[in-house]
Amino acid sequence: MIEVKNDYIKRILEGLDSLIIGQEELKTVLILSLLTEGNVLIEGSVGVGKTVTAKVFSMLIGGEFKRIQMTSDLLPADILGTPFYNIKDGSWSIKKGPIFANVVFIDELNRAPARTQSALLQAMQEKEVTIENTIFKLPSPFMVIATQVPYAEGTYTLPYVEIDRFSYGIEVDLPSKEDEIRILDVSYLTDNPDVKPVITPEKALELTKVIKGIKVSDEVKDYIVTLVRSLREDKDLMYKLSVRASISLYRGSKAIAFLEGRNFVIPDDVKFVFPYVVYHRIVLKPESAIEKDKKEKIKAVLESVKVPK
Repeated sequence: MIEVKNDYIKRILEGLDSLIIGQEELKTVLILSLLTEGNVLIEGSVGVGKTVTAKVFSMLIGGEFKRIQMTSDLLPADILGTPFYNIKDGSWSIKKGPIFANVVFIDELNRAPARTQSALLQAMQEKEVTIENTIFKLPSPFMVIATQVPYAEGTYTLPYVEIDRFSYGIEVDLPSKEDEIRILDVSYLTDNPDVKPVITPEKALELTKVIKGIKVSDEVKDYIVTLVRSLREDKDLMYKLSVRASISLYRGSKAIAFLEGRNFVIPDDVKFVFPYVVYHRIVLKPESAIEKDKKEKIKAVLESVKVPK
């Protein structure tokens, strides 16, 4: 794991550690998303604390948190908002939906049909939404944290164009026996967490500007692109990785350098972020999924691509 040097991020992690047992990788990925204004797709078992982790995280950054439970009958307007007629004065206005928040947690994303999922595309990419031909800017910072259920019953396949809009992906496992015992002690606290903000959304935005100033050498940029292109050319993949993967890896590597107190990126930063950037983007062909494993693919690419000195 990385050694965090920034005091603000330390406070966020300490706040998470006080209530969330384990989930160290998820905590790190959430920090990456905050610093790079990205989105996170979480896969894994149900009931492992994904929702409470996202909620506590949003409370620590002082942002507004909204939760959307996806269902098969949910409409785009239920997420974005809808025109509202005021009978008293005969005027029309827009009733904004839950997408208007700093942290939007979308539970069981793949339970919603394609037209409902498509309502998220503009928000995730452009940080704005269109309602009745009017564009509305979303709050800053803005990030989507979504979960995908691991079973097929009653679910819809996520279109790749949506998967690609998630900057990072992570698979969350069930806790160890030791962690599960510790979870019992904090379970009452996490039912209704009492968390005070340790940073403001405005300060979080300032940190994102610092991230942009982190230096990346031409050799490291070449390493970033070579890693993505190596995986892009894999014949077992159903879809080729887009340029968004390279951009997410570039930005995430800068965030890691910042967290470790450096103003420049080293190859180890890239190697650390690479699995989280490409994991969800790897969609194996049916004939390959039987024998191949996504984590093995990631490991093979990291071992095959020459690391710059």
